[in-house]
Amino acid sequence: MLNIRYLWQKRESIIVTWLVSYSAVLIVPILISLVIYMQANETLKSEIHRANDSLLKQMRYTIDTQVDLMKRLNMEMTWSPNLQTLMYSNQPAKEAPYTAYQLVKELRLYKTSYASIDEFYVVWKKDQSILRSGNIRDMRTAFHTIHNTGAMSFEAWRDQILGTETNQFVILPHQNAAPAESSIAYITRLPDDLNGQETGTVVVMADTRRFQEAIESISGFSDATLLILNQNNEILMSNHPGSEELKPFMNGNQVQLDNAKVGKSEMFYMDSAVSDLKYALIIPSSLYWEKAVYVRNFTYISIVVSLISAGVLTWFFMRRNYSPIQQLVESLKDKNSQNEPADRNELRFIQKVIMNTRSEKNEIAQQLQKHQQVLRSNMINRLLKGKQDTLVPYEDAFRSFHMPLYSSEFAVILFVIENEENLYAKLPGIDINERNKLIHLIISNVVEELASERQHVGYVAEVDDMMVCLVNMKADSSDWNQDLHHIAAEAQRFLERYDMELTISISGRHTSWIGIAEAYQEAVDAMEYKMVLGKKGIITYGDVRSDAMADDPFGYYYPLQVEQQLLNFIKAGDTDQASAYMNEITERNFDKPIMSLTLARCLIFNLVGTMIKAINDLGDRDNHTLTQYPHRIEDIIAGDTIQEMQEALQNLLEEVCSYAADKRATNVSQEREDSLRHLSTQVTQYIESNYTDVNLNVNAIGEHFELKGSYLSKLFKNQTGEGLLDCIHKCRIRQAKEMMEHKQESITEISRLVGYNDAATFIRVFKKYEGITPGKYKEIS
Repeated sequence: MLNIRYLWQKRESIIVTWLVSYSAVLIVPILISLVIYMQANETLKSEIHRANDSLLKQMRYTIDTQVDLMKRLNMEMTWSPNLQTLMYSNQPAKEAPYTAYQLVKELRLYKTSYASIDEFYVVWKKDQSILRSGNIRDMRTAFHTIHNTGAMSFEAWRDQILGTETNQFVILPHQNAAPAESSIAYITRLPDDLNGQETGTVVVMADTRRFQEAIESISGFSDATLLILNQNNEILMSNHPGSEELKPFMNGNQVQLDNAKVGKSEMFYMDSAVSDLKYALIIPSSLYWEKAVYVRNFTYISIVVSLISAGVLTWFFMRRNYSPIQQLVESLKDKNSQNEPADRNELRFIQKVIMNTRSEKNEIAQQLQKHQQVLRSNMINRLLKGKQDTLVPYEDAFRSFHMPLYSSEFAVILFVIENEENLYAKLPGIDINERNKLIHLIISNVVEELASERQHVGYVAEVDDMMVCLVNMKADSSDWNQDLHHIAAEAQRFLERYDMELTISISGRHTSWIGIAEAYQEAVDAMEYKMVLGKKGIITYGDVRSDAMADDPFGYYYPLQVEQQLLNFIKAGDTDQASAYMNEITERNFDKPIMSLTLARCLIFNLVGTMIKAINDLGDRDNHTLTQYPHRIEDIIAGDTIQEMQEALQNLLEEVCSYAADKRATNVSQEREDSLRHLSTQVTQYIESNYTDVNLNVNAIGEHFELKGSYLSKLFKNQTGEGLLDCIHKCRIRQAKEMMEHKQESITEISRLVGYNDAATFIRVFKKYEGITPGKYKEIS
């Protein structure tokens, strides 16, 4: 054992520090045991309450989902245009039944959308009738159909749904609600009309079995009593009705929530997150205190084990760990000096020796680095440019620069900084050359480290104002392509911390020193594709080389009828439609895997040509936007990427459409514009409702609206930019496409269903608007 005198002589030694530290470790478990002993009961009780709260939150989430669905359906019914028209408009009495019929049809759609809602209806006070999904019944008939289970009289039900309270949850009988024949109903009383007359009520019902099933699906409630309470703390539903645990908490029909514990039971409750409901949980105290006693005993045992283990470990480490430290100090002492080290603390002595050694090594390395960095960068530059140096073999040159080579396979990663000017602005007071060196140093360190992580080796140099990484890949690397992409992606993500926005291109793999120049050229060629793919991305030569070697046989999508439609939207001043059409054209073309640079430029030039046509057709030379369009178009074409060209083109499109709309507004009064817009909407709705009629044409539509067909078509085209006959054909083609995607009928049968007398006419019209025959479209679908 270590005596006291020896410890005093070694008071600055690490062995004394260990002795104090390990002694403190022995004291900590004792203090912890005291705290645990005093706080165990409160902690266990808190954890048990938290577990119960967790169960309540699960139940609240489960039931709130159903309640939220009921409220959502109630809201959609309340704000239904047909219901608002029926309840609050001053329409003639003879039109009210038709509006009610439209509302019933709309409720049938809700029946499909809200499958978990068992019943819902609208009470029409003025007509004393109930509007359900698919039918309209008087109130007494509806009561006998839905609620007549014997649990509630007709008068009580009528008073309930027509009462003054609104947005309330109540229990209503439901004949189809097996097995309990009851449902939780959410009742909303509609506001009075302008004359102060009562209008009606919206009722949404969900059977109690749905809530019961949701509760049973949550583990932990098997022995507990769960309550769903309304805003008046009245019980809407319980999983154990009439249980003994519930009785002490009852005060008439209401549950007392202010008593957390009564007798041998405890209550926990929580408010709903989406409604005025409350969820309560009554649990017998004996269910969880048995587990609490077990946990407490287990805690006492663990404290005893901790104390014993700490004592054993203290003795073991004090005896064993000091010997290696002492041996290391002896090996680091100066052999020529017989004196003891000046520092009696062994760790500080070791640290000083290591720091002195590292400092000497760093000074030597810095001197070598100053001379070698320039030569190394020049050698890499010559390799990338294909300038073979015959005086010194490259193997020897790499070896002299301490640049190991893993194989004879190489690739090139090219980095272009897109925001170099912004980076310089963030480094004020530093010479521009120093700024360049700092930025290049950061990129070099990051990229070379990432290459090393993938078991390759990378060497970075500056070539033609770009940073180039020459990657020498490990031998027999099968997943080299993924490794290069990983290096590029990680470098891009890491350098974003320094506000560097990089575009990166990756070459293919090449063998021998000659292949390095080919790899560099591939990376440069791939970098040019940032015009199509955009800046700040990663472009792989393997993804774009097929475009460089062969032309795209399909060209690009921009037929004459599409251009004409876009022109119509622009001249009509419809910014939304024109923008959507422009976006559809660009997305349809640029969503291809890779579009060739030539075709991308041609498409942009074609779209610019369309804008020129639209501007010339507007023909107003006094407008600033139109007179300056040559300069705007030059700005569009001068963009570095397709995205920048699209953004500039979109801005010009919005200005031209805005001008066209203003010009049109000055020529047509607002009242006439509103009338034409309403007429166009009615015509569109009429076409969509009667497209199956083979006799539907321009004259037939004109007769329906008591206008001459040609005049109506002209008004429609001026308003929408589209001819009336085109609208009919497009509606029929759209319906035919849906049928071909979901049904198995023949082309002849589909043509008849959408309103064409013969299949030949249908095929001709379909090909005109879609560019392919119906049969080909059906095969694609």
